[in-house]
Amino acid sequence: MTILTETQSLIMTRASARPGNLALPLPEGLHGAAAKMAIGRMIKLGWIEEVEVNIRRNEPLWRETGDGHGTTLIATEAGLDAIGIDPVVVRTMAGLRDAKPEAIAAAQRPGTKQAQLIAMLWAPEGASIVEIAEATGWQAHSIRGAISGSLKKKLGLEVASEKVAERGRVYRLAGHVGATIR
Repeated sequence: MTILTETQSLIMTRASARPGNLALPLPEGLHGAAAKMAIGRMIKLGWIEEVEVNIRRNEPLWRETGDGHGTTLIATEAGLDAIGIDPVVVRTMAGLRDAKPEAIAAAQRPGTKQAQLIAMLWAPEGASIVEIAEATGWQAHSIRGAISGSLKKKLGLEVASEKVAERGRVYRLAGHVGATIR
């Protein structure tokens, strides 16, 4: 079992609650050499990674790269797993990094039918309309509307679908093995 320091645990917990799993801003009082040392160790452990900052979203800057660009810090699946966060939640939150800000809040509410739908579509095997209807109680037209409107248009997620002989049309969030975008 991984043992995190209090600082590491605080950074990872805060990152898990932010869209895109952003690890910045760091906790109050953590700056300078102490911040570089803590983050350096977490990068080495694979818990945090540096990615190019999205200036349009006013993401916080970790460091400048010298070529007119900068980086920010995001928590990785391994890092959030170290504090016991479910990998499905991690992937969903990471996918929200480029989503529209007004839609991010809706996706963050745990226990909603939309969150349940996203979790089902993140599963490697995806989900069919019938499976989603059984889990949510929605009718088929409502499910297709949620996929098209809420997930694709509002959240900016890429949903793939394919026909599977024994299951019918199966939907997945793009990026999973076997997913074909339509």
